[in-house]
Amino acid sequence: MSSTFPTYFLSHGGGPWPFMQDTYGAAYARLGAALAAIPAALPETPRAVLLVSAHWEEPKVAVMESPAPPMLYDYYGFPPHTYEVIYAASGDPDLARRVRGLLERAGFEASLDARRGFDHGAFVPLAVMYPRADVPVVQLSLHSSLDPELHLRIGDALKPLRSEGVLIAGSGMTYHNLRMMGPEAREPSRRFDAWLAETLASPPAERRTRLINWHEAPAARLAHPREEHLLPLHVVVGAAGDDGASRIYFEENLLGTMAVSSYRFG
Repeated sequence: MSSTFPTYFLSHGGGPWPFMQDTYGAAYARLGAALAAIPAALPETPRAVLLVSAHWEEPKVAVMESPAPPMLYDYYGFPPHTYEVIYAASGDPDLARRVRGLLERAGFEASLDARRGFDHGAFVPLAVMYPRADVPVVQLSLHSSLDPELHLRIGDALKPLRSEGVLIAGSGMTYHNLRMMGPEAREPSRRFDAWLAETLASPPAERRTRLINWHEAPAARLAHPREEHLLPLHVVVGAAGDDGASRIYFEENLLGTMAVSSYRFG
């Protein structure tokens, strides 16, 4: 493959929504359409997806190594059938080792994890993007420090993969405050989303500085009391280098209250 792939930050939505169309189909129709449109917007079919999920943190950056990853149902209170969902994408141990090598070359401690399963930060968006599960997937953890600059540097280290047929995607949410999901979410989510749009439209050096200091944004800690759902964005921005951002999905009232966005870089 000779193409250079873009990177993506995906707001993945709540719980196992693609598997509850009767309940959530209308609420997530626009997000579903944005996710389903991604494969056709790529230069070619990727040889694999490297996905950074908000739902995996390790003290050393960890890379999924299994050739046939199992499932990890890391949500609660949903119907029984959502705990039987299988997303049968293969892993890619060679890519996992390549990712570890790039990270170690950049000075990071990194490990391979042969037992980790697909969490819903991974299989939920991927089930919409690649419903036949015919593209291999490797998950990458966040670092448990939750340091924003460190996650930008993780992305920097992974940039060569973009010209090796790998689609780098981060899965989180631009608003994630489970204690503020009703009407009170409307104002802080819109304020933070507006700041984020301005930030990602900034020149690359300014963009990085603003993302490192994201906690200074309007309503930052209301939008993200804990930043794990934001930091996959930092990884994909690092991997994007100087490439510009375009918003591929925006909804002012997801579930009736929240402003939420997804972005493509490059």
